Amino acid sequence: MSIKNIRLEVMQFLDNKVDGFIDQYLIPVEKIWQPSDFLPNSESDTFLEEVKELREIAKDLPYDFWVAMVGDTITEEALPTYESWLMDVEGIDNVERNGWSRWIRQWTGEENRHGDVLNKYLYLSGRVNMREVEITTQHLINDGFDIGTGRDPYKNFVYTSFQELATYVSHNRVSQLAKSYGDNKLAKMCKMIAGDEMRHHHAYSEFVNQIFKVDPSEMMLAFQYMMKQKIVMPAHFLRESGQKISSAFEQFSDSAQRIGVYTASDYVDIMQKLIDKWEIDKIQGLTSEAEKARDYLMKLPARMAKISERLVIPQESYIFKWVEPSRI
Repeated sequence: MSIKNIRLEVMQFLDNKVDGFIDQYLIPVEKIWQPSDFLPNSESDTFLEEVKELREIAKDLPYDFWVAMVGDTITEEALPTYESWLMDVEGIDNVERNGWSRWIRQWTGEENRHGDVLNKYLYLSGRVNMREVEITTQHLINDGFDIGTGRDPYKNFVYTSFQELATYVSHNRVSQLAKSYGDNKLAKMCKMIAGDEMRHHHAYSEFVNQIFKVDPSEMMLAFQYMMKQKIVMPAHFLRESGQKISSAFEQFSDSAQRIGVYTASDYVDIMQKLIDKWEIDKIQGLTSEAEKARDYLMKLPARMAKISERLVIPQESYIFKWVEPSRI
């Protein structure tokens, strides 16, 4: 049997468990928070006063903070790319509406709230150029992404396990920074988004855990493949108006690192957390090739940590069209 057919067989076997995953890791629509819970109430007579208060507090937030907020928002709003990509993964059948496709649709429904609430906050804050933000978002959706997984479910679930945890780190740090500047409402909003991301991380990492139980060698090789080629961020094709593809991502990443929202050491920490979570040192019945892959993975965080220590981040902020210094 080919590797592709084995993966399909494993996905079909796990499909029976997906409804349980949905119950465990997702929250019913009527019970979960909605964007309007954290924004000024447009039906209220005090709406304009609430907006004025939001804008007043927002004035104290620094330039790199706004760049990180805009980057996070754009990343969340490119959700159509992520849903369409995952729907094309081997074993996920949206035509027959199997369990995996139900997961993707309901996961997308939860994720959609993130870009919605962040976009509305940015609009009300008056601190960013929304038209430029919207142009970048449309470019990112037009350009798509290439995360190096192909249609392989094993590689895709390694990617989503890693990326959901990275997104948790980013939103949680933004929450902490907002709180330190006295914006408690924004802090709570970002903390709730981070909570969603952590639940989703637990879900995708459990999918990988289940695959390790039935196809350990191939899962180990997929894990090694993704770590070897490195995890690219969903917004790695980021660009501003009039720019070429990918031209803005490095500067955005520098801003996030300068204020500690997401750093190279966070990347290494997440890698180590996945190694520990999946307990790859204890997995048995591996082929010789998979044993070598495990050895590579066990040594990788220490090697990557040494590289991350040598990284030099520019101290000067790049001036984005999204955030004009005169507004800050």
